[in-house]
Amino acid sequence: MLCDSVRRCAAVRRRTALAALLLAVLVALLVGVLAGGRIVDLDLAVYRWSPAQHWPQLSGVLAWWVVLGQRAVCLSLAALWLGWRARRERDRRPLVLLLVATALTEVGVGGMKMLVGRLGPLQLGADAVLPGAAQVFAAGGTIFPSGHTANAVVTWGVVAMLARERRRLGAVLAAAVAVSVGLTTVYLGTHWLTDVLAGWCAGGLVLLAVPVAVPWAVRAGGAVRRRAVALVPDPLAWTAARPPTLVRPGATPGRGTNVETAAARPRERTAPTHVRDPRRPAP
Repeated sequence: MLCDSVRRCAAVRRRTALAALLLAVLVALLVGVLAGGRIVDLDLAVYRWSPAQHWPQLSGVLAWWVVLGQRAVCLSLAALWLGWRARRERDRRPLVLLLVATALTEVGVGGMKMLVGRLGPLQLGADAVLPGAAQVFAAGGTIFPSGHTANAVVTWGVVAMLARERRRLGAVLAAAVAVSVGLTTVYLGTHWLTDVLAGWCAGGLVLLAVPVAVPWAVRAGGAVRRRAVALVPDPLAWTAARPPTLVRPGATPGRGTNVETAAARPRERTAPTHVRDPRRPAP
């Protein structure tokens, strides 16, 4: 049975419905960006409105805040905390979960970036305000979906998922960080609005896929490890099976030495030794 309890079945249905909704929104955003239309017009309208011009006092703070979505930073912070916890509790599963979530993000978001090849406002420069600027694609475009946004959703979502206490509070804080990091990229002009929306959806899909992918990854890793152990011979067993090597007395070890093994060397016969009785006179 897929569900062993009513509560578990309800949770599975909710997760499946949420995953279907996020996937539908992500596909709609992808089609809208590639085909053009109102979605692209929304991107251009938000960029022309320029949030940075309305709140210029936030530029210094937000330039640092967006780092919470940078992969090297957020992944390092999460790995340090989970590594300390794994060492204290002697349980590597939290680190495995973080590794699987990062791999899924890299494959899913990175693959979509290469597929779309969209250019962002920062890459377009002054031409970003021109009509059709939000629908410029090139080989080096890596804007859709937003990597900072997806990283923030996945990394801080995993941290909240693994929290021992106050998990709901952790989920709220993780969502607040993910939302604020995404909006910060729009404020700084590095992403279009649809890039951020797609990053939220992609990150949410990764979080929903992690509970299913982790057991599969653990089983696959165990199978690979067992196969590797089976292919590598045991050096101790090979040494024990090999008979010891003996060198004849007077021979110098090296090339051309007559070497015999203990199993092949015949046993030498020695003449019996007679012991003289001390009570008998010498002849």
